[in-house]
Amino acid sequence: MNTPRIVFWDGSDPRVLNEALAVLRQGAILVLPTDTVYGMAADPRVTGAEQRLCQAKGRPEDKPIPLLTANCAQIERWPARLGPVARALAKRYWPGALTLVLPAGNGWEGFRIPDHAAAQAVLSAVGGALRVTSANRSGSAPALTAKAAAETLGGAVELVLDTGPAPGGRPSTVVQIGETTITILREGAIPGREIIKMHRELMRDRPETLNRR
Repeated sequence: MNTPRIVFWDGSDPRVLNEALAVLRQGAILVLPTDTVYGMAADPRVTGAEQRLCQAKGRPEDKPIPLLTANCAQIERWPARLGPVARALAKRYWPGALTLVLPAGNGWEGFRIPDHAAAQAVLSAVGGALRVTSANRSGSAPALTAKAAAETLGGAVELVLDTGPAPGGRPSTVVQIGETTITILREGAIPGREIIKMHRELMRDRPETLNRR
């Protein structure tokens, strides 16, 4: 199996960032570090990129892949609705290991703002949301190092940005946000009970605001 190019990047060399952006703009797959685990990213604005990401992951194309953004403005431009509950959770946990599944168009989309300088640099420079999933084949453990990601994914990815071991080591917690309800879809780095407790406090303290559409 061919192995992709691994480039160590401390954020100071703009040439590495430009190479990463070129990979994304070509519709190829980039592996980048996040605050949870290493992820593989594709630009949804490039034709065929999302399909390549699903193939690299070994995941059906109808199974959604979340979006990573640099800020809330990129989420609203998607467009997705950041209601009062989502904004309260975002204020507390973003940037960080929380994925919010929000109403977007006629369906739902998962969004996260990572707390990692390299990921933030790429997301800010690309100017929009990227589809990002953990850098492993479906059913395998997430990669915590650039080397592990490269060995697992091989030639399915074009470039791997190496900033050392992933600092978090656990995937994000995934929470679906309704008008007045929340659902823990996956418990990860943030305990689900913590999210539920905060939601109950919000509903108790500001019910008239949270119930208003």
